[in-house]
Amino acid sequence: MMGFISVISIWMIPCFILFIMIAASMKRLPAYDLFVEGGKEGVKTAVSLLPFLVGMITAISILRSSGALDAFVDILSPLLAFIGFPAEVLPLALIRPISGTAALGMTTEIIATYGPDSFIGTIASVMQGSTDTTLYVLTIYFGAIGIKKIRYALQAGLLADLIAILAAVFLVTMMFG
Repeated sequence: MMGFISVISIWMIPCFILFIMIAASMKRLPAYDLFVEGGKEGVKTAVSLLPFLVGMITAISILRSSGALDAFVDILSPLLAFIGFPAEVLPLALIRPISGTAALGMTTEIIATYGPDSFIGTIASVMQGSTDTTLYVLTIYFGAIGIKKIRYALQAGLLADLIAILAAVFLVTMMFG
Protein backbone atom coordinates (compact mmCIF):
# COMPACT_ATOMS: atom_id res chain seq x y z
CA MET A 1 0.00 0.00 0.00
CA MET A 2 2.80 2.45 0.91
CA GLY A 3 4.53 1.71 -2.42
CA PHE A 4 1.35 2.63 -4.28
CA ILE A 5 0.99 5.89 -2.34
CA SER A 6 4.66 6.72 -2.98
CA VAL A 7 4.22 6.20 -6.73
CA ILE A 8 1.12 8.39 -6.75
CA SER A 9 2.85 11.15 -4.78
CA ILE A 10 5.85 11.12 -7.10
CA TRP A 11 3.75 11.36 -10.27
CA MET A 12 0.96 13.67 -9.02
CA ILE A 13 2.59 17.04 -9.78
CA PRO A 14 4.07 16.10 -13.18
CA CYS A 15 0.70 14.67 -14.26
CA PHE A 16 -1.07 17.80 -13.03
CA ILE A 17 1.31 20.02 -15.01
CA LEU A 18 0.83 17.83 -18.09
CA PHE A 19 -2.94 18.06 -17.66
CA ILE A 20 -2.74 21.87 -17.52
CA MET A 21 -0.55 21.98 -20.63
CA ILE A 22 -2.94 19.69 -22.55
CA ALA A 23 -5.98 21.71 -21.44
CA ALA A 24 -4.26 24.97 -22.48
CA SER A 25 -3.36 23.48 -25.85
CA MET A 26 -6.91 22.29 -26.43
CA LYS A 27 -8.23 25.77 -25.66
CA ARG A 28 -5.45 27.27 -27.79
CA LEU A 29 -4.14 29.37 -24.92
CA PRO A 30 -0.53 30.58 -24.77
CA ALA A 31 0.43 28.41 -21.77
CA TYR A 32 4.01 29.65 -21.42
CA ASP A 33 3.01 33.32 -21.65
CA LEU A 34 0.31 32.79 -19.04
CA PHE A 35 2.82 30.97 -16.82
CA VAL A 36 5.27 33.89 -17.06
CA GLU A 37 2.49 36.41 -16.35
CA GLY A 38 1.47 34.40 -13.27
CA GLY A 39 5.09 34.36 -12.11
CA LYS A 40 5.27 38.16 -12.44
CA GLU A 41 2.10 38.55 -10.39
CA GLY A 42 3.50 36.15 -7.77
CA VAL A 43 6.66 38.23 -7.40
CA LYS A 44 4.57 41.42 -7.06
CA THR A 45 2.46 39.76 -4.38
CA ALA A 46 5.55 38.56 -2.50
CA VAL A 47 7.04 42.07 -2.55
CA SER A 48 3.77 43.58 -1.33
CA LEU A 49 3.72 41.12 1.59
CA LEU A 50 7.20 42.03 2.86
CA PRO A 51 6.22 45.04 5.03
CA PHE A 52 3.52 42.99 6.75
CA LEU A 53 5.91 40.08 7.34
CA VAL A 54 8.64 42.34 8.75
CA GLY A 55 6.14 43.98 11.11
CA MET A 56 4.84 40.65 12.40
CA ILE A 57 8.32 39.19 12.88
CA THR A 58 9.53 42.31 14.67
CA ALA A 59 6.55 42.37 17.03
CA ILE A 60 6.97 38.70 17.93
CA SER A 61 10.70 39.12 18.51
CA ILE A 62 10.11 42.06 20.83
CA LEU A 63 7.44 40.15 22.74
CA ARG A 64 9.68 37.13 23.29
CA SER A 65 13.00 38.86 23.94
CA SER A 66 11.59 41.50 26.30
CA GLY A 67 10.41 38.85 28.73
CA ALA A 68 6.84 40.12 28.53
CA LEU A 69 5.57 36.72 27.46
CA ASP A 70 7.30 34.95 30.36
CA ALA A 71 6.01 37.55 32.84
CA PHE A 72 2.47 37.09 31.54
CA VAL A 73 2.74 33.31 31.95
CA ASP A 74 4.10 33.72 35.51
CA ILE A 75 1.16 35.96 36.43
CA LEU A 76 -1.41 33.51 35.06
CA SER A 77 0.22 30.30 36.35
CA PRO A 78 -1.91 29.99 39.53
CA LEU A 79 -5.15 30.45 37.60
CA LEU A 80 -4.03 28.03 34.89
CA ALA A 81 -3.13 25.40 37.49
CA PHE A 82 -6.58 25.80 39.07
CA ILE A 83 -8.40 25.12 35.79
CA GLY A 84 -6.03 22.34 34.72
CA PHE A 85 -4.34 24.19 31.86
CA PRO A 86 -0.57 23.50 31.77
CA ALA A 87 1.30 26.81 32.01
CA GLU A 88 4.08 25.36 29.84
CA VAL A 89 1.85 25.53 26.73
CA LEU A 90 0.39 29.00 27.36
CA PRO A 91 3.13 30.79 25.35
CA LEU A 92 2.35 28.46 22.44
CA ALA A 93 -1.37 29.19 22.78
CA LEU A 94 -0.69 32.93 22.73
CA ILE A 95 1.81 32.94 19.85
CA ARG A 96 0.12 30.39 17.57
CA PRO A 97 -2.58 32.80 16.28
CA ILE A 98 0.16 35.30 15.47
CA SER A 99 2.95 33.32 13.82
CA GLY A 100 3.25 29.75 12.67
CA THR A 101 7.03 29.91 12.56
CA ALA A 102 7.34 31.20 16.12
CA ALA A 103 4.78 28.64 17.28
CA LEU A 104 6.68 25.84 15.55
CA GLY A 105 9.84 27.01 17.31
CA MET A 106 8.04 26.96 20.65
CA THR A 107 6.60 23.51 19.93
CA THR A 108 10.09 22.28 19.09
CA GLU A 109 11.41 23.72 22.38
CA ILE A 110 8.57 22.12 24.35
CA ILE A 111 9.17 18.74 22.73
CA ALA A 112 12.93 19.01 23.28
CA THR A 113 12.36 19.87 26.95
CA TYR A 114 9.53 17.50 27.86
CA GLY A 115 9.75 14.84 25.14
CA PRO A 116 7.40 14.03 22.26
CA ASP A 117 5.42 11.43 24.22
CA SER A 118 5.03 13.51 27.36
CA PHE A 119 1.73 15.01 28.42
CA ILE A 120 2.98 18.55 27.70
CA GLY A 121 4.55 17.49 24.39
CA THR A 122 1.32 15.84 23.27
CA ILE A 123 -0.75 18.91 24.14
CA ALA A 124 1.70 21.12 22.25
CA SER A 125 1.57 18.84 19.22
CA VAL A 126 -2.22 18.68 19.16
CA MET A 127 -2.42 22.44 19.70
CA GLN A 128 0.04 23.07 16.87
CA GLY A 129 -1.97 20.89 14.52
CA SER A 130 -5.44 22.10 15.40
CA THR A 131 -5.02 25.88 15.47
CA ASP A 132 -4.23 28.40 12.77
CA THR A 133 -2.21 31.59 12.44
CA THR A 134 -5.32 33.78 12.44
CA LEU A 135 -3.69 37.19 12.90
CA TYR A 136 -0.96 36.31 10.40
CA VAL A 137 -3.53 35.26 7.80
CA LEU A 138 -5.63 38.36 8.33
CA THR A 139 -2.64 40.70 8.28
CA ILE A 140 -0.88 39.20 5.29
CA TYR A 141 -3.68 38.14 3.01
CA PHE A 142 -6.25 40.80 3.79
CA GLY A 143 -3.52 43.46 3.74
CA ALA A 144 -2.12 42.23 0.43
CA ILE A 145 -5.44 42.52 -1.37
CA GLY A 146 -6.48 45.72 0.37
CA ILE A 147 -9.35 44.55 2.56
CA LYS A 148 -9.81 47.18 5.28
CA LYS A 149 -12.99 45.94 6.97
CA ILE A 150 -12.44 42.42 8.19
CA ARG A 151 -15.93 42.22 9.73
CA TYR A 152 -16.21 39.05 11.76
CA ALA A 153 -13.15 37.26 10.39
CA LEU A 154 -11.00 38.20 13.40
CA GLN A 155 -13.57 37.19 15.99
CA ALA A 156 -14.42 33.93 14.20
CA GLY A 157 -10.75 33.02 13.70
CA LEU A 158 -9.74 33.76 17.30
CA LEU A 159 -12.80 31.94 18.63
CA ALA A 160 -11.90 28.91 16.52
CA ASP A 161 -8.33 29.07 17.88
CA LEU A 162 -9.58 29.31 21.47
CA ILE A 163 -11.89 26.34 21.00
CA ALA A 164 -9.07 24.32 19.40
CA ILE A 165 -6.66 25.18 22.23
CA LEU A 166 -9.15 24.24 24.93
CA ALA A 167 -10.16 21.10 23.03
CA ALA A 168 -6.49 20.10 22.70
CA VAL A 169 -5.97 20.38 26.46
CA PHE A 170 -9.28 18.67 27.27
CA LEU A 171 -8.89 15.79 24.81
CA VAL A 172 -5.26 15.09 25.63
CA THR A 173 -6.11 15.18 29.33
CA MET A 174 -9.03 12.80 28.79
CA MET A 175 -7.04 10.41 26.61
CA PHE A 176 -3.56 10.53 28.15
CA GLY A 177 -3.81 12.47 31.41
